[in-house]
Amino acid sequence: MTGAIIGIIVFIFLVMIIASAAIKIAQEYERGVVFRLGRFTGVRGPGLFMIIPFIERSVKVDLRVVTMDVPSQEAITKDNVTVKVNAVVYYRVVKPEDSVIKVFDHRYATSQIAQTTLRSVLGQSELDEVLAQREKINQTLQRIIDEQTDPWGVKVGIVEIKEVELPQTMQRAIMAQAEAEREKRAKIVHAEGELQAAEKLAEAAKVMATQPIALQLRYLQTLTVIATEKTNTIVFPLPVDMIAPLLKPK
Repeated sequence: MTGAIIGIIVFIFLVMIIASAAIKIAQEYERGVVFRLGRFTGVRGPGLFMIIPFIERSVKVDLRVVTMDVPSQEAITKDNVTVKVNAVVYYRVVKPEDSVIKVFDHRYATSQIAQTTLRSVLGQSELDEVLAQREKINQTLQRIIDEQTDPWGVKVGIVEIKEVELPQTMQRAIMAQAEAEREKRAKIVHAEGELQAAEKLAEAAKVMATQPIALQLRYLQTLTVIATEKTNTIVFPLPVDMIAPLLKPK
């Protein structure tokens, strides 16, 4: 009797082991890549699926978007400036079977491709392009990396350059260039203002030349303005033609 009980327990234990090996569960964002005696048989999931224990095995693949940091890469731009740039890559697996069969570790492979591509693209770009046309470089990086990872079933959606680190000498040169550009714009604006003021003064002079009374009214207006200052002694010249009638003998 005791032997029968032990046999039943052993049988139940073996059934549980076989069941645990045969029953697989894949989450909604997962797929199971199934191999039978080493040969690919298909992709299963999500949900519950069965495999033949000890004959088939499954490899789970995550289909969610992966955010991968690209470590800072040192590169020499087309105009011979050494820069350090890091980036971030957003990708996901679209063909689980290719990500398992055609590459040993798609995460590591994608990271290495992203690093080498980043250095290559920077080497083909000038510093001004890296600083001012970052969106264009991002698109170029995304296109190249996506083309190279496509055989592995990996789709690269977004590549973004996060930070561009320049040498101290280059930073000082850029700051000096920016300061010179600001001074240039300020001088141009000042010169344009002087030109407009001169044009308006010339127009005013023409009006006063044709209308002498306008000049006299301007004198009186100026006198009214400066008369508000009571702490100063003001000597205000008057045109001779304004006092000439007073000097005539009666």
